[in-house]
Amino acid sequence: MSTDHDDVRALARPLRDEADLDPLLERIEDARIVAIGEASHGTHEYYAWRAALTRRLVAERGFRFVAVEGDWPDCYRVNRSVRLREGADEDPRDALDAFARWPTWMWANDDVVQFCRWLRAFNAARPEPDRIGFYGIDVYSLWDSMQGLVEWLREHEPQHVDTAMQALRCFEPFGEDGAEYAFASRFAPTSCEQAAVDLLRSMCQGRGREELEGDPESRFSAEQNAAVVVDAERYYRAMIRGSAESWNVRDVHMVDTLDRLLTHAGDKAVVWEHNTHIGDARATDMAGAGMTNVGQLLRERHGGDDVVLVGFGGHRGGVVAGESWGAQMERMPVPPARGGSLEALLHDAVGADALFVVPRGERPAWLDRRLDHRAIGVVYRPERERWGNYVPTVLGERYDAFLYLDDTSPLQPLHLERADEHVPLVSEAV
Repeated sequence: MSTDHDDVRALARPLRDEADLDPLLERIEDARIVAIGEASHGTHEYYAWRAALTRRLVAERGFRFVAVEGDWPDCYRVNRSVRLREGADEDPRDALDAFARWPTWMWANDDVVQFCRWLRAFNAARPEPDRIGFYGIDVYSLWDSMQGLVEWLREHEPQHVDTAMQALRCFEPFGEDGAEYAFASRFAPTSCEQAAVDLLRSMCQGRGREELEGDPESRFSAEQNAAVVVDAERYYRAMIRGSAESWNVRDVHMVDTLDRLLTHAGDKAVVWEHNTHIGDARATDMAGAGMTNVGQLLRERHGGDDVVLVGFGGHRGGVVAGESWGAQMERMPVPPARGGSLEALLHDAVGADALFVVPRGERPAWLDRRLDHRAIGVVYRPERERWGNYVPTVLGERYDAFLYLDDTSPLQPLHLERADEHVPLVSEAV
């Protein structure tokens, strides 16, 4: 073990301020996609360091947009604010405070507000076509996307309204209940799949003409809402058949959306998601369960030179989470990492915040050893630390770099969960 500790210390770099990210910027070089994770959805330090790295990528390396694990309609309101679009919220906080899908604290928190205010100020000095965007690439917003699309079509492309209304009428009997639709699609002879596909096909017809005559950004958003309807419908049907299939539908959707954004919004992207999506699934037990994820798909589609995957981890501290799906958020303690885990190794060897950049060539043995790596989702129960909350991980294969925080603290949410908040049906809690 002392050899492991020596090898860990030899690779560790101090992590005190933004300047300490220089070795990571050198590793990124000319990569087009930097995917930055988090070991929980409710830890201040993960969000703060992710924002610090993103600011440097935007200001120094010309990255063109940020894509996050959030719903398209909600994040598009934030996008309009940070890009200073006409009629948008002047303060991004107002756009973030409007988030109404549980868990709101993922994006409606002080750290994201601070970053988005910085991004708006950065954009204010740039011409409109060069402003940096902020987009949500998740799949949950079937009903919000459907309703937003119908409203947009009525104003801009009334020739497609009938097709959209056919899709809307198909989903209407289920209200906004994904579970009801999922079970109905299993036992009923038909589903809304064809209506959703027809809607997307009709949106894509004549796209070139509309882009020349109208607002390309606005129409892209409408098309993305149509794509969400198609994939969300597939996601809810897949949930009945198994969590691995629905997980894959979701992560493929997020990477498909990112690829469309790389064509539409610029060719260099920063991605913000949980480690479970960012870290390459092939370096965990996810692959054995038939699951892929964003990190794996990005490497497969774009190659290792164009993609840098950055993970996070922490030894102890605090987090914002719920004790069950849809439960009231609360601040919870995060106990010291269990013995034998990656986090325990880093704590014992370094005992301070540190940056690790995985060497491209020969590397120390501990990077190729399978170690338990803590993963806290929006649902967390500290008492399960002895047998749960960890993902077996080969660090050197899962990430290209890793930020270790020895002691962490909870996020500061903008508001408490609301009684009328929509709780989506999901097959996983990250």
